[in-house]
Amino acid sequence: MKFAVFFRNVNLGRANCPSKAQLEQAFLDAGAAEAASFLVNGTLVFSAPANRSAGVLKSAVQQLQQVCGLKEPAFLRRVDELAALVAADPFAGIEREQVYECCITFLSPRSPDLPALPLHSRRGDVAVLSCNGREAFSLSYKIGNTPGSPNALLEKTLALPATTRAWNTIVRLVARHA
Repeated sequence: MKFAVFFRNVNLGRANCPSKAQLEQAFLDAGAAEAASFLVNGTLVFSAPANRSAGVLKSAVQQLQQVCGLKEPAFLRRVDELAALVAADPFAGIEREQVYECCITFLSPRSPDLPALPLHSRRGDVAVLSCNGREAFSLSYKIGNTPGSPNALLEKTLALPATTRAWNTIVRLVARHA
């Protein structure tokens, strides 16, 4: 079965972040049958039996802590679940030219429920439209030169780490790996 891992605040090769080779090797050493980094933002797809996926992730994270000092959390999802999200098209009806980015945020399993939605940032540069308990779907608007950060808004609201990706990243990941 294929799984996707989304690390928070990782850019491959940066200080305290793995290189592409280190990231992939950590998952292979942890028991993944295959591992492929996707982009440079700390996203990786690996194959493992369903009952071993959490163990593979835990072992890989421990290795990455030792190898490069990585301290950021990781969020695990099955690729077929991501494919179902893509098929559901949570951004249908959104006029894409009106927003800077459509985003998905992967939430901690310990996350409490969000307040009533839609949730807007004070600046009006983020609108969280929906949440299924594990992922939040939001719009980022650019005010001046700065786009809004759904991740910052959700981490502040929930007081827990999260990680955000552009929706197009998920669409492309599913197209390549589903």
